[in-house]
Amino acid sequence: MTDVSVAVKPRAATIKPKGGGHRSTQRSRREARAAYLFLAPWFIGLLVITVGPIFASLYLSFTDYSLLEEAKWVGFDNYVTMFTEDPRFISSLKVTTIYVVVSVPMQLAFALALALVLDRGLRGLSFYRSIFYLPSLLGGSVAIAILWRKVFGADGLVNAVLAIFGIQGPGWVGDPDTALGTLILLHVWTFGAPMIIFLAGLRQIPSSYYEAAAVDGAGPLRQFKSITLPLLTPIIFFNLVLEIIKSFQSFTQAFIVSNGKGGPADSTLFYTLYLYLEGFKNYDMGYAAAMAWVLLVIIAALTGVNFLASKYWVFYGDTK
Repeated sequence: MTDVSVAVKPRAATIKPKGGGHRSTQRSRREARAAYLFLAPWFIGLLVITVGPIFASLYLSFTDYSLLEEAKWVGFDNYVTMFTEDPRFISSLKVTTIYVVVSVPMQLAFALALALVLDRGLRGLSFYRSIFYLPSLLGGSVAIAILWRKVFGADGLVNAVLAIFGIQGPGWVGDPDTALGTLILLHVWTFGAPMIIFLAGLRQIPSSYYEAAAVDGAGPLRQFKSITLPLLTPIIFFNLVLEIIKSFQSFTQAFIVSNGKGGPADSTLFYTLYLYLEGFKNYDMGYAAAMAWVLLVIIAALTGVNFLASKYWVFYGDTK
């Protein structure tokens, strides 16, 4: 028997080039410096345009500042005056609340109804989708607000149509009982953005759910209540939060329709319009800054409430 000895060749030692780690570190530092250099304009803009004015407005909200004189510290006087001595502030808050509470549900209901119609597979769906989205692009513009004032004026299109049936219509934008209603209709008319989001949500619901429900004898109304609505609740919640925030910030429509006064009889005095009047017409920028922070707190509180309440009615898959 012959013994075969196997010679094991020792593995060559790996020798790292001298200074390789140092060069890698230098390269990383150069790349980091280049990244910060390219990001510098954004950081400067964030500090100068966003963060700086935020803290400046917070400071000014505790001062008496007229834009023409140096700010004087007054503590919480602006906030106390706001809630105890300013009836127009309470009126603007009431008008804005009515506007949000009425217009947002109406807009979302109309957008959802139209999305359900378009989801049936109409011919030329892309064209209709684009056409119906246009109001969202144009609704906040000055031109549409001017047109809206003309349409609902005493000699406008609405009264011209009513005159055909022998009805004498009022000056809708000049009547305290109907002026806010015209702005609510304008907000409902800008249904395009939520409609597109609803349509995208409807397209994500599997058709097999409806087929199984039809086999069990469920009609269209039952299918909508038991399938469409529960599976669409995350989309409804998303649109609800966005539209509430946007509605509280509405300004252009009320400014143009009321000629910048919030009339008649403060019936269209939106919160943001009153804030503008105090800051840039009455030159009470300290008071306007305090109003801005109260609006921020209101919107944040409502958003927080919506998120807390969502766990009781928003369904995510098999969870609620």
